[in-house]
Amino acid sequence: MTDDAIRSAPPSDEERLAQLGYQQVLARRMSGFANYAVSFTIISVLSGCLTLYLFGMNTGGPAVITWGWVAVGLMTLFVGLSMAEICSAYPTSAGLYFWAHRLAPARSAAAWAWFTGWFNVLGQVAVTAGIDFGAASFLGAYLNLEFGWEVTPGRTILLFAGILILHGLLNTFGVRIVALLNSVSVWWHVLGVALIVGALTFVPDDHQSASFVFGEFVNHTGWGSGVYVVLLGLLMAQYTFTGYDASAHMTEETHDASTAGPKGIVRSIWTSWIAGFVLLLGFTFAIQSYDGARTSSTGAPPAQILLDALGATAGKLLLLVVIGAQLFCGMASVTANSRMIYAFSRDGALPFSHVWHTVSPRTRTPVAAVWLAALGALVLGLPYLINVTAYAAVTSIAVIGLYIAYVVPTLLRLRKGPAFERGPWHLGRWSTVVGVVAVAWVGVITVLFMLPQVSPVTWETFNYAPVAVLVVLGFAATWWLASARHWFLNPAHERTLARETARAGATDSVDP
Repeated sequence: MTDDAIRSAPPSDEERLAQLGYQQVLARRMSGFANYAVSFTIISVLSGCLTLYLFGMNTGGPAVITWGWVAVGLMTLFVGLSMAEICSAYPTSAGLYFWAHRLAPARSAAAWAWFTGWFNVLGQVAVTAGIDFGAASFLGAYLNLEFGWEVTPGRTILLFAGILILHGLLNTFGVRIVALLNSVSVWWHVLGVALIVGALTFVPDDHQSASFVFGEFVNHTGWGSGVYVVLLGLLMAQYTFTGYDASAHMTEETHDASTAGPKGIVRSIWTSWIAGFVLLLGFTFAIQSYDGARTSSTGAPPAQILLDALGATAGKLLLLVVIGAQLFCGMASVTANSRMIYAFSRDGALPFSHVWHTVSPRTRTPVAAVWLAALGALVLGLPYLINVTAYAAVTSIAVIGLYIAYVVPTLLRLRKGPAFERGPWHLGRWSTVVGVVAVAWVGVITVLFMLPQVSPVTWETFNYAPVAVLVVLGFAATWWLASARHWFLNPAHERTLARETARAGATDSVDP
């Protein structure tokens, strides 16, 4: 190779990471497919679509479930395309807050990064809570059907805690197993959707009409405005389309990160969009009794739909397929969540950061961050003991926190204009149009999902999403004004952290 060719060759993954100011510490073992698999698994149509199916049945019914999925999927693709372009330019586990820091004006860059990071942490913890709480609800439904196990809020919380512990242990001791299971999860979801939809299509003698699936509007929210209810009903789809920033957070562990990371984001969205549409049509066409499924004692209408349409044996077996997908999803969410916590604490942004960014010498994974992710998710789910709408609130928190963090870098990239230095994967002349649509959409849903979801508003039906968001925002703002503005992403502070990371890297230099 000539000297000119060497100089023009793109930097290696490790060289690009060094250019961005970080040393390679995490083990870079992931292929592009494995990177995509993490995001596809976290989106998990067998988790998000089905765990909020009851919410959809009450908030708009079949018409909003079907058309809401189509509309939200399209808008999410705009958001993901904008994120992917920035990911290609800055492939680091720090992800969104690092992007904000690089794209913001120098004088306010640290502040933009600080608040983007905190929204991302909030959203990541909430989405982990939503996924594993949904898995606990479906596992409770299975135990109720198979063993007559009574489903109560306390028992659901115990299952929730047990699932979080399982996912914490897998991410602590089974690092290679986690990578393998993430790849298996893709095929589990694809084949699972095909199996379930095939059974729901060909086994039942009776199906709902197309006018029911595409046009039936149902309102059990207590609100009188149909438009308001339709907008609220979009939460089911929008919550499902979360977590695909995992591809960005896993770039420091992915080969050819500048290309594989953005492809993982976009591919996970459009494949989930198609799979979810097919899945929702399958379930909605197969409903035998709408009110019977909606008020099922299992607490999980999709479980009742499977039983009514396929019989007890087949219904329970396919319910296990759904639960398996949800467990895969929660495991991947804890993985991605811990990488965000690791990266943010690497820059000193979390209380006790020196603990959360430690890396295990044996597995080269951030074990402490794994358990902080699990504990934070458990705390967010505990209000379910006293608040019947707590699950919808958790999903709202996930959407609000994540999508604000998703769109801030896009807003800053739009402000930067032609000065933005693109990576190898980019949108070309469509960059601005796509970015404007993404920013506008996130502005709408941020306001929408903080609004009351049930009328009348009482202590038991209160949407506590605004409270959780304001508490985290208030804490972050107070810490920023009191202390962090003096040192967060300050070059001198960064050099100190870099020396600490280098020492940790030297200790962990042997790849097991």
